[in-house]
Amino acid sequence: MPSTESAPSTAEQMLDSVTPRTAREYEIEEKSNRLHNWLDQNGLDAVLLRRHENIAWATAGQVEARVAIPSETAVVALLLTRQGRRYYFAPENEAPRMAAEEFAGLGYEAVTFPWHAADLPHAVKQIADLAKVASDMPFAGTTQVNLTPLRAPLTAPEIDRYRWLAHETAAAVEEALVELEPGITEHEMEALVGASLLATSILPSVLLMAVDDRILKYKHAVARGAALRRFGMLNLCTRKWGLAVSITRFVHFGPLPAELASGFTAAAKVNAALQHATREGATAAQLFSAAQQAYAEAGYPGEEQLHHQGGACGYVERDWVATPSGTQVVTSPQAFAWNPSVRGGKVEDTTLLANGKIEVLTATPTLPQVETIAGGIAYHSAGVLIR
Repeated sequence: MPSTESAPSTAEQMLDSVTPRTAREYEIEEKSNRLHNWLDQNGLDAVLLRRHENIAWATAGQVEARVAIPSETAVVALLLTRQGRRYYFAPENEAPRMAAEEFAGLGYEAVTFPWHAADLPHAVKQIADLAKVASDMPFAGTTQVNLTPLRAPLTAPEIDRYRWLAHETAAAVEEALVELEPGITEHEMEALVGASLLATSILPSVLLMAVDDRILKYKHAVARGAALRRFGMLNLCTRKWGLAVSITRFVHFGPLPAELASGFTAAAKVNAALQHATREGATAAQLFSAAQQAYAEAGYPGEEQLHHQGGACGYVERDWVATPSGTQVVTSPQAFAWNPSVRGGKVEDTTLLANGKIEVLTATPTLPQVETIAGGIAYHSAGVLIR
């Protein structure tokens, strides 16, 4: 297990320790400047934020306005103006907690309305001319926009928070993996890792637990209750402070069949090729091409057509994925989650590109690793725990 001696005892302490007020102010100022420049370039007066990822990003991870876990939108909305004014809109039943626990110290002006009125459009209109307001969700009278490009590159405090979240996620997965035994069901596997994460105030956002033949047959094997015989997979994503982490690990009881071992070796080669190609200025299409070539060289041409290979991440599990015609461009520092797979064999970690180097944020060094050389550099992919 990775050491946790230096890790803060709670996620809330971590936010304070890696994001003291001065750093948080710097981060919010940096993001405000990005938004201001973007508004200016597009001739807009304000932007309305309702999506969880954008609210978390704009508030340096402080605001968690999630009630329904699957909902894309929060129970509050933010309005940020080109003049630097900041507002949050909340129904009156949510307002006390928002003021006390979410927006304290952030300099936002509260605008409230009765819960039964659902009067957000009227409230926004009282402050801004909707004809000159952008929104990250469909909203009458506004221009809908995609703010994903503004969320990169990552700031230094975001990277610190990312490292903490990835470390804790990887530790929970590692602990759960070594506890798996034949007979455990896929639902029990979900509960095992989910309980550990939730106890650390980390929210599982994807839980794909699968065993044996279901791993071989399906790329996204949602748990259906099958009992583990020999081959088990923990495939999950987590969120905290708005940031998203992805990781997959495997266990096999008894010797690994040759065909399955070949699949993991090939997936590691593709993973190394993708990490090596992930350099500032590279396009999503170039990254897809790197994966395509690596599959062919590993003896599995066309395998890239069977599932997406992953891509950039940050405040969602994938900000974009590499596609044959993708025009998105790698920046730095930026987080990535590649997930090459070959017939049951798969590699998935959350990584960070910074200063021209790749850092595996979800590393589990006490579990088996596969070393692959790409461009003269050694890259490490997670292997299979054999028991």
